Amino acid sequence: MNDLMSSTEPSETPYRVLARKYRPATFSGLIGQDVMVRTLTNAIRSDRLAHAYLLTGVRGIGKTTTARIIARALNCTGADGDGPTAEPCGECEHCLAIAQDRDVDVIEMDAASRTGVDDIRELIDGVRYRPAAARYKVYIIDEVHMLSNNAFNALLKTLEEPPEHVKFIFATTEVRKLPVTVLSRCQRFDLKRVDAADLADYLATIAKQETMEIDAGALALIGRAADGSVRDGLSLLDQAFAHSIGDGGAITEDQVRDMLGLADRGQIFELFEAVMRGDAAKALELLEDQHRAGADAVLVIQDLLELTHWLTRVKLTPELADDITVPEAERALARTMAERLSMPTLARAWQMLLKGLGEVQTAPAPLQAAEMVLVRLAYAADMPAPAEIVRSLTQKGAETTAGTANAAAPRAQPASPPTAPASGAGPGAGPGQPATALAASTEEAPAPVTESTAPMPASFTDVVELFNAKREAVLHTHLVNDIGLVRFEPGRIEFSPGANAPRNLANRLGEMLSAWTGTRWVVSVAAEPGAPSLAEQKKSADQERLDEAKNHPLVRAALDAFPGAKITEVREGEPAPDGDDAEIPAEDDIPPDNGEPRT
Repeated sequence: MNDLMSSTEPSETPYRVLARKYRPATFSGLIGQDVMVRTLTNAIRSDRLAHAYLLTGVRGIGKTTTARIIARALNCTGADGDGPTAEPCGECEHCLAIAQDRDVDVIEMDAASRTGVDDIRELIDGVRYRPAAARYKVYIIDEVHMLSNNAFNALLKTLEEPPEHVKFIFATTEVRKLPVTVLSRCQRFDLKRVDAADLADYLATIAKQETMEIDAGALALIGRAADGSVRDGLSLLDQAFAHSIGDGGAITEDQVRDMLGLADRGQIFELFEAVMRGDAAKALELLEDQHRAGADAVLVIQDLLELTHWLTRVKLTPELADDITVPEAERALARTMAERLSMPTLARAWQMLLKGLGEVQTAPAPLQAAEMVLVRLAYAADMPAPAEIVRSLTQKGAETTAGTANAAAPRAQPASPPTAPASGAGPGAGPGQPATALAASTEEAPAPVTESTAPMPASFTDVVELFNAKREAVLHTHLVNDIGLVRFEPGRIEFSPGANAPRNLANRLGEMLSAWTGTRWVVSVAAEPGAPSLAEQKKSADQERLDEAKNHPLVRAALDAFPGAKITEVREGEPAPDGDDAEIPAEDDIPPDNGEPRT
């Protein structure tokens, strides 16, 4: 009988996952939270305890664990039993009861499942009773942001002035969803993400205690995949142990990469290089190979984003390429690619990949969406940056203007160079110096030329037509819209510039008119206001014609016959009779209405 009973009893303790087995029991066991640990430790030692604490941070960072450590520190009796201690013993009655979730004075509540006001009222009813055996009655409310507005309102008064024997500890991942009235009543601690390197070192310690061998590269992959969450890191480490059982030897980086569905780091570099080279076909082939090997399309795009960010940092701070935690092969590739790629190219790749990541995550076929992202990025790789486009267009425009002036200047030179500068050519012209050379070096005094290439404009309107004929569209627009003429005579223009006129407009007009007409033109800016611009004059004339057309008897009759009709155009035609002599057609002579007003 005894043998039968012994055979049915479990021979060993049931397995516990690493995240529960290695949950810290003291402040010293928390990693990456030095600021919070120091503040809480000093507060406990100096007896400056708050009545409510708020712990925030990402999932798996240690919020609930910290809350239990605080409850243990407040109620630990230890060897002396004098009061709260920053170093719970873990052996007294309350430390053991809290660790085993059976202490009646430490109440844990999941706000995700108990969100109503009735649950909070039940909690408030228990607040007024003193603890059964512990020093403090501690209420730990996890995911507190899930409480309803009515529940928060019911809690406010008790939270502001709780009894001396009560402490509240709230934990949440969504601190922005908490009312400000709750935030102002709590002492807040933001738990930081654990650095990937620190997390990898911590996981190495756990692996050693579990007598499991694992490569440093595999630990680094798990640390990056955990994204700062200690619980996620321990869960992935547990999964890696299970994945490698029976293989023998240490857990390798390739095994962890296969387990996580990640692409090989070297293949990511090769894929990024193909995309930046504009080789879309090669990029699609590499993506297909990685997909067949088990890599997820979303993770491939994320790896490309991470690589783009790292190359940008290496380009800004080359010392990052000497990080010994990164394999030498990757560091060498990073140096080469960072030197070859420009900052605008990297910034554009980041924006396109970031937008593409959202498309891949929401697409019904992630692989096809990832392929389209790579195709767009490959074709955009050869495009110049916006600054280069502007610089190229500016340089091309300057070369075109200079070529036009230079083409006209030789025809304007006399057969033999003059021995003295022309009158008004400006200082600095000496014997034997051509007048055209002086014009090229002096903005305000272009040199006269003798050969005419265009008729002499007799009016400012002729000047405007000349610029239109020469296809100087920009200057023609300024002449029409941004010049108020003050004075004009052949060879001289004075004008008042508008708000949109460029500063060098007078110099450019003088240079081009001198080159085109063969006569020196002086174009200057006057202090006095000028006449309305040609565009304003045309607008005013059109309005006068429109008003005159509205007053015509025929038009008035048409407008009266068709209420709401408007005059859209006034054309020149045969002069119509005015006043009372105008003959209004009979109703039968009016053509049928086709839906459009006639004028």
